[in-house]
Amino acid sequence: MAVPLAFFGLFFAYPVTAIVGRGLKTDTGWQFGRFGEVLARPDIADVLWFTTWQALASTVLTLLIALPGAYVFARLEFPGKQLLRAVVTVPFVLPTVVVGTAFLALLGRGGLLDERAGVRLDTTVWAILLAHVFFNYAVIVRTVGGLWAQLDPRQEEAARVLGAGRFAAWRRVTLPALAPAVAAASLMVFLFTFSSFGVVLILGGPAYSTLEVAVYRQTAQLLDLSTAAVLTMVQFAAIGAILALHAWTVRRRETALRLVDPGRTTHRARGWAQRTLLGAVLLTIGLLIVAPLAVLVERSFDAPGGYGLGFYRALQVTGAGGGTFLVPPVEAIWNSLQYALAATAIALLIGGLAAAALTRRGGRFVRGFDAMLMLPLGVSAVTVGFGFLITLDEPPLDLRTSWILVPLAQALVGVPFVVRTMLPVLRAVDGRLREAAAVLGASPLRAWREVDLPLVRRALLIAAGFAFAVSLGEFGATVFIARPDRPTLPVAVARLLGRAGELNYGQAMALSTILMLVCAVSLLLLERLRPDKTSGEF
Repeated sequence: MAVPLAFFGLFFAYPVTAIVGRGLKTDTGWQFGRFGEVLARPDIADVLWFTTWQALASTVLTLLIALPGAYVFARLEFPGKQLLRAVVTVPFVLPTVVVGTAFLALLGRGGLLDERAGVRLDTTVWAILLAHVFFNYAVIVRTVGGLWAQLDPRQEEAARVLGAGRFAAWRRVTLPALAPAVAAASLMVFLFTFSSFGVVLILGGPAYSTLEVAVYRQTAQLLDLSTAAVLTMVQFAAIGAILALHAWTVRRRETALRLVDPGRTTHRARGWAQRTLLGAVLLTIGLLIVAPLAVLVERSFDAPGGYGLGFYRALQVTGAGGGTFLVPPVEAIWNSLQYALAATAIALLIGGLAAAALTRRGGRFVRGFDAMLMLPLGVSAVTVGFGFLITLDEPPLDLRTSWILVPLAQALVGVPFVVRTMLPVLRAVDGRLREAAAVLGASPLRAWREVDLPLVRRALLIAAGFAFAVSLGEFGATVFIARPDRPTLPVAVARLLGRAGELNYGQAMALSTILMLVCAVSLLLLERLRPDKTSGEF
């Protein structure tokens, strides 16, 4: 636990505390009265209410839409399964500004829905909710499906032999076993939507604002650091309370599970019910995931002179963006890959140590440690980015000009996904296996290597994939700390979208398409590199 604690203390708690102190402390002392003044404002009350209820609605909607997909990917075999699994994860790496633009093209004025049915959703909250489901579909499918594929189906079959119906057997046997994974995935979805930034900023316009959007506007546009600091502390307190409640609930429901080879649990669709479910899931993925991605691809080729590679060729020219970059925009691709690989290594190290510690210890301190690991998903990335700039600028940690600063910020977001992906599987390992290895003379390290690692190897690969994906798409903090001569793909896309002109917009779509392809290829390679089939489906 010491290494994760030191990492979070230095690169999360210290920067966030420093930026909050800048906003609330003056020459005359701390201005705690600002809390009452800010929270009493009607506009801030509206922000708090909207942030909460839209996060709850997004989480419920994502669960309803994605749980059938989790079952299909976990238990059914069908052509193109690996490719489709990579496709549903692609949205997770896209910058939120790009997703907002894509959904405007689908649901806004002149969009596909407007042209075909005369219906616009960009002025309603439904556009925001659907964009959140688009983002988080893979979280439910891969996290819940990863455990579902390893559950022994004979337990559910035994319940049916004893007289339980199909639904009753699933509700009494499978659902309780899946509860930790469902709770963990729901937590990630709620935290991500609670702190939603780019999607609400673009699709919500002036009518809707989350805490994250409010912090950004108070900081970057109004330069009101005291109001931003109050909102950051409110967001921090809300996330801490939610995490504490979640940790208490999950621990009351977790038990050791009997995990099996996923090869024994998957099969072709049998009967009309399974075939109908498979068709419905494929249709959902087509409408919800593929359609927005297809819009981005189509617009990346829609150059002024007709369909072609004009926007892609412009990425190789330094001045094509009207002075937006000091280097050709295409260099952002290589920069993002380097940063993401470094961030993945850091996240796996920190998250792996944290997950291992959480499986072997208990008590209030450990529960608080577990909650702390999730805080970067709920605390304003804008605050973290500004905090990096004002704290890591003096020896011995003068990192403002170092390339490692970006991977450190990206790893903060990647660690929670590593922990939440590995923890349910690690806790499901029967402790008697470790005890047997110890009786036979194995050291704790060897027992972990011989017992835990074979069972969680697939979960480790999932964690690596998620960490790499979120690192590629991290935008909130990176936009403040990425050097002008080494922009990342999301930063490059945002800068191009922020400038007028068809060429800039087309280049943004081209970079977004490249980002999608890089993610899809990476995830396909991840599926191919699995060393064995002794652990979970994902």
